[in-house]
Amino acid sequence: MAWIGDSNNVCNTWLQAAEALDFNVHVSTPPGYEVEPERAGLYGTDHYEEFSNPMDAVKGADLVTTDVWTSMGFEAENEARKRDFEDWCIDAEMMRAANKNALFMHCLPAHRGEEVTADVIDGPQSVVWDEAENRMHAQKALLEFLVLGRVKTAAAKTAPKKKASKKK
Repeated sequence: MAWIGDSNNVCNTWLQAAEALDFNVHVSTPPGYEVEPERAGLYGTDHYEEFSNPMDAVKGADLVTTDVWTSMGFEAENEARKRDFEDWCIDAEMMRAANKNALFMHCLPAHRGEEVTADVIDGPQSVVWDEAENRMHAQKALLEFLVLGRVKTAAAKTAPKKKASKKK
C-alpha cells in the first residue's frame, strides 16, 4: 500500500498494522514531515519504505491512501502545509501509476483539491464511503460494549424472546 502525505496519526496506525499483519507500506511525505518511528510506536522499519517522490511510492500499489494535510492542532500551519504538500495531492496520474485495480481510501473528511482531486475521491477506484460505513459499524460495536459491558452475538439479537410462564 502507499501512504501519501503527512506522517500523522492515521499514517502511524497504518504502519503499526503493517507490523502486526506483515504487509509493506510505501510512505511519501514532503521533507520535514517524515515518519518518526518512535513517535509512531514502531518496533522496526522492516514494513515500510520512504520515498521522496510520491509517484515512486504509488508504483505497483494495490491501495493508495492519505489524510488531510492539516490535522487538528496544526491549524496555524495550514498555509505553510498547503505549500509544502502541493506535490502530494493524489490525482488521476498518481492512481494510474498504481496497480490497475488499486483502491483509494481516505478516512474523511477530505479537502477536494488539496490532498486528493475530486476525480479520484469521487471516481470508481474510491472506497471512501464504504470505509466510512465500516468505521461506523465498528464504533457502534464499541459503544455497545462500553454501555452494556459486552457485545451481543448476532444469534442472541435475532433469537425469539421466550414468554414468561404465568404461575397460578
